[in-house]
Amino acid sequence: MIYELRAYRIIPGKQSEYLRINEAIGRPTRGQKYGTLEGSWTTEIGTLNQFVTLWSYPDLVERERLRAELQKNEVWSRDYTPRILPILLAMENKILSAQLPLKAPTEGNHIYELRTYRTQVGKTAEWLGHFKAIMPVREKYSRNVGVWQTEIAQLNEVVHLWAYRDLNDRAAVRAKVVQDLEWQVFLGKATPLLVEMHSTVLVPAPASPMQ
Repeated sequence: MIYELRAYRIIPGKQSEYLRINEAIGRPTRGQKYGTLEGSWTTEIGTLNQFVTLWSYPDLVERERLRAELQKNEVWSRDYTPRILPILLAMENKILSAQLPLKAPTEGNHIYELRTYRTQVGKTAEWLGHFKAIMPVREKYSRNVGVWQTEIAQLNEVVHLWAYRDLNDRAAVRAKVVQDLEWQVFLGKATPLLVEMHSTVLVPAPASPMQ
């Protein structure tokens, strides 16, 4: 199984139009036939005017085949793509390998925090080892949705996704976590291995499987 994280940067003021077209044409047309949509979000904090999607595929060969089939879909190529492209400024994607099983929330509504950590060259496996070991401690405070390593795009990078009830819940959880003695030990070992850290707060799109 591989995952693809895609980010579409939208012209300011056009996000509602993008979501409307996506919900009315894009999602019904694509469904889960051309890859499995795990979640889709808009950005609330971080780089704004973005639409972020997480897809899964059996492997890279099947991803290539399914995307080629999608381009043959007349509704997609005739009714969807021509309406979407003029309101986009940029597109980015990353191919990810799962380091922990994906655990999507099944009840209630959430906000999500997407965090990307770039390690020193050659230190990703060491950082991941520390992170996986501390995960039972960290998950006492909030739900981890997934942990991935970037295989294509920015290398030496770990991507992880967290779910919270709301921004107040996130703030309260993080205040508790930093007081945890085991977490402090983890930070002492793992933080020196990092070069960059980025955080984006995401709100589920109306048609997202994850809410």
